[in-house]
Amino acid sequence: MIPIFDNHMHLQPAGKGVEAVNIFHKYGGTHAILCHMPYSEVQITSGSSFLESYNITLRMAEKCNSETPVKLFTAVGPYPVLLIGLAEKYGMSRAVEIMKEGMESAQKLVLERKAVAIGEIGRPHFEVSPEILEASNEIMAYGMSLAKEAGCPVILHTESGTSECMADLARIADSAGLPRSRVVKHYSPPLVLEEENFGLFPSVLATRPAVSEALEKGTRFVMETDYMDEPSRPGAVLDIKTVPKRTMGYINSKRMTEEQAWKIHKDNPEELYGFSLNF
Repeated sequence: MIPIFDNHMHLQPAGKGVEAVNIFHKYGGTHAILCHMPYSEVQITSGSSFLESYNITLRMAEKCNSETPVKLFTAVGPYPVLLIGLAEKYGMSRAVEIMKEGMESAQKLVLERKAVAIGEIGRPHFEVSPEILEASNEIMAYGMSLAKEAGCPVILHTESGTSECMADLARIADSAGLPRSRVVKHYSPPLVLEEENFGLFPSVLATRPAVSEALEKGTRFVMETDYMDEPSRPGAVLDIKTVPKRTMGYINSKRMTEEQAWKIHKDNPEELYGFSLNF
């Protein structure tokens, strides 16, 4: 049996939840990172409300782990776009404080072994004012420094992952003292070569073109769907079955060897997060 690991998926309280994870398993999925996202059930007004929101992610992971054969690990952190609304409501200074308090709550859960990474954190994926960008970089660097203290990776949500973006993120990681190898670029194009990713770890969206190009360059990447479990957008961003279906299809068609699959789906996640993928 080959382990199949989705590095980035979401579940929502009003979504399919366990049903979706069972579909992931049906197609061969064995492990995944359940990444925190903002939930309509919790309005972020202070640092403490982040912990309330994170606990929703933890409870959903616990439920899926107890009711399905899949093992979900969790990543928690203040979603970068929240800064914009917080700044409008409370002013930039207080908004930055709240986001940093959210980082501290995330680090606490990592230290308690309830989460394996701080994420997804970073900066908005769309154009913002220089003030928002500067504050976002400050918050991201703070999260990276907390990850260094906790000995865990960060999972980054940013603008589209170009080599220029990767170089900038690498510079910020260096300034925070976090090894570049502990920086996971979520929603990454197939920037697998070191001269493309500057030592960051690409989590490649599992489309056919992206996976094919990534495999042409090597195996230093993981695969993700960024599945949203959004009732109004079923199957977005990619359907939850995509990573196992794509992997098994590539193995069966000889476009991926079993050795490559083990590297991508077991060795790389274990190296990134420091856990063992037992099944």
